[in-house]
Amino acid sequence: MKYLSFDIEATGLEEHDLIIEFAMIPFCSVTHTFNDNLKRHFYIKCPSFEELKPSLNEWVVENNEELIKKAHLEGIEIEEFKQQFSDYFESKEVRDYFDNRLVTLFGKSMNAIDLPFLNRDLGYSYMRKYFNHRVLDLSSVAYALIDMDVLPKDCESGSILMNHLGFGEVAHTALEDSINTAKMYFKMLDLVKSRAS
Repeated sequence: MKYLSFDIEATGLEEHDLIIEFAMIPFCSVTHTFNDNLKRHFYIKCPSFEELKPSLNEWVVENNEELIKKAHLEGIEIEEFKQQFSDYFESKEVRDYFDNRLVTLFGKSMNAIDLPFLNRDLGYSYMRKYFNHRVLDLSSVAYALIDMDVLPKDCESGSILMNHLGFGEVAHTALEDSINTAKMYFKMLDLVKSRAS
């Protein structure tokens, strides 16, 4: 099957927090290949770091100051992002890749912030226009493989899962994370296939 692997970075995990980075890349789970021509990366404009700092949690202040400053200076407004998103999904190249079907989103722990933030900022009807209501979440696949004793129990942690599969630490950059998440899925598929043979 074909999926759109995506990842966002935000100013935090709370309801009031903002998307500041978004990246996506289509891939095929059968061939384990990416369509590099269709990968995209965006910074989304946000208030300045100084303005946001009082409402940011400690981890974000310590680790994401540079990213927030970049989004503030180089980011596009959310309406421009929405328009570029529409242009992308309505392009012939993207429609052909996904066989003129609604796009199935793929990511890790999407229910935490990714999908709620996208539904909030792009709108429910917008999301339904371009995306399948079914999604594939790497965290759910990991839980299933833990239940089947294919992965150790501590792989419910994203960082431990990455290390177990040989990917090191989470990058916390949207494009690298979207690519690595798909590569982890390929490895998990191979683990299941090797056990079955």
